[in-house]
Amino acid sequence: MATLTVPSAVPSVSEDCEQLRKAFAGWGTNENLIIDILGHRNAEQRNLIRKTYGETYGEDLLKALNKELTSDFERLVVLWTLDPAERDAHLANEATKRWTSSNQVLVEIACTRSANQLLHARQAYHARFKKSLEEDVAHHTTGDFRKLLLPLVSAYRYEGDEVNMSLAKTEAKLLHEKISDKAYSDDDVVRVFGTRSKAQINATLNHYKNEYGNDIIEDLEADPKDDFLALLRSTVKCLVYPEKYFEEVLRSAINKRGTDEGALTRVVSTRAEFDLKIIADEYQRRNSVPLTRAIVKDTHGDYEKMLLVLAGHEEA
Repeated sequence: MATLTVPSAVPSVSEDCEQLRKAFAGWGTNENLIIDILGHRNAEQRNLIRKTYGETYGEDLLKALNKELTSDFERLVVLWTLDPAERDAHLANEATKRWTSSNQVLVEIACTRSANQLLHARQAYHARFKKSLEEDVAHHTTGDFRKLLLPLVSAYRYEGDEVNMSLAKTEAKLLHEKISDKAYSDDDVVRVFGTRSKAQINATLNHYKNEYGNDIIEDLEADPKDDFLALLRSTVKCLVYPEKYFEEVLRSAINKRGTDEGALTRVVSTRAEFDLKIIADEYQRRNSVPLTRAIVKDTHGDYEKMLLVLAGHEEA
């Protein structure tokens, strides 16, 4: 369930563009007006605003936002204004230029999106960067990380509900054997998580737990310092328990040691239109604090206001 709220009577796109132009005019930027407009428009509406703004004023709306806004607020508004596929392409490209923890972002995009969403992100990557996501992932990763990430970002998974229970039983046994032998990057482990439908993987992991007594995540926690194991755990969580995965990302991002604005911005901007309500419910269940209250406590200013609007709560 989305947390994005769109008014029942939306102004015309030309009126939205005119108001945005006014928000940029003069000595100071009217951040509240930008939040009121862009924070309450869905992807289709935002795309139309971008197109019309460019045609009307001869300036890319994203460039205008970059010029007028600053810091975490700027990044949140710009990411939000992007089409979801463009946004994923942008985040993936950033992730290929870093190491270790950024691999988790690639897993997140590859495994929490639908088959078509991932395909559209790859197409957007082609259009924006004039190369493929797959070749950048292959170039910027090595060894077991490349072995796992490449099939994940290349996948086009079947999305039906059909499940082969005999196969689930066979592959649960296979996974248990490989994990017991600490053969975490074995070809068959990568094949199962890199190609099977989410419904099939869920059936396999249910059988795994019933047959061997542990959730597979517990068996993948053998070495907390092993970066590849951490990536494999993220892969499983993203495929089977995405709301729990995102809750963990948010919990890590909003904590007593300081705020990870990058992770907070990424989760809110990518999930507000899809399932942020489910993630927020999981966050409250796990932390006994509403997500919006945690945001108020850890952020401030226009960044806080935009986060709260996208999270479906307007009062700071």
